[in-house]
This record gives sequence, structure tokens and C-alpha cells, in this order.
Amino acid sequence: MLKLFDDTRSYTLGDSELELIGSREKLAQWRHYKTGPAYYTLGRKIIYSGSDLNAWAEANRVEPAKVERD
Repeated sequence: MLKLFDDTRSYTLGDSELELIGSREKLAQWRHYKTGPAYYTLGRKIIYSGSDLNAWAEANRVEPAKVERD
């Protein structure tokens, strides 16, 4: 499994690494619709765990179909 994020780190909105999975607005939409990676709220602060981000990325991995050619 590819580790896109540091499992031991917490990421907050504004961290440039989060741009890898989506813009600040896209992350807000996912939170509103209860999709996207798991997150914590502390007051008004949104926190993403690196391990949760990696698990979400792995769950959304797409394996292209292999086409047999004659």
C-alpha cells in the first residue's frame, strides 16, 4: 500500500498536503455530504489523521481492467 500521508501526523485545513486529495472547498463538500476521509472536529478546527487519509486513499484505489488482445 502506497503511503501518501505520514500515518503519525495530523493534518489541518490549510496544510498544503491536503491539496493532494482535494481543494478546501471539495473537502467541505465531502464533510457536508458525509463522504470523503474521516475527520475530527475540535471546536471549529477540522483535523485529519494521516492514517485515516491513507486508508481513504487506498479504499478509493482503482485497478484498471486488463483487456486481453488477440
